[in-house]
Amino acid sequence: MKTTEIKLDEIYNAKKKSDLKKFIDLESAKQSEEEILTNKLLAIQYKLEDYIQNEQETDTVLQILDFVKMYLKVLKITKKKLADHFEIQDSNLHKYLTGERKLNPEIALKLSAFSNTKPEHWYSIQVKNELLEMKRANGKIADYQKYSYRNIL
Repeated sequence: MKTTEIKLDEIYNAKKKSDLKKFIDLESAKQSEEEILTNKLLAIQYKLEDYIQNEQETDTVLQILDFVKMYLKVLKITKKKLADHFEIQDSNLHKYLTGERKLNPEIALKLSAFSNTKPEHWYSIQVKNELLEMKRANGKIADYQKYSYRNIL
């Protein structure tokens, strides 16, 4: 039995790419408005989870506000309306979302309920950004290596 090497252009070429795009477009057109909304919300959730889990150094720091803005855009509501819904002043909500104030459990739970995500995700964004800030501030993280258990032994 003779084996033949499959060439890349036999698997993936312009025509197949075009056919795949047409198929995706046709299937997407069949979605209800609710399915489209659900998919958009899931996409934001995946971006949020990916941001938290990505350990690579990046120049892009996303604030809680960035993710909330994504939700607001998809849901077509304003930050003011969200603040009213959360029963807090818009200025106070803004301070939590920008990191001027640290999240508290109540705000984390409200964001969690609003976005159908875990409250821990919102805290994880806050902690990740605080650590990134420390790393960028002249290597402050390295200063903490002196607390390693190896230095006690």
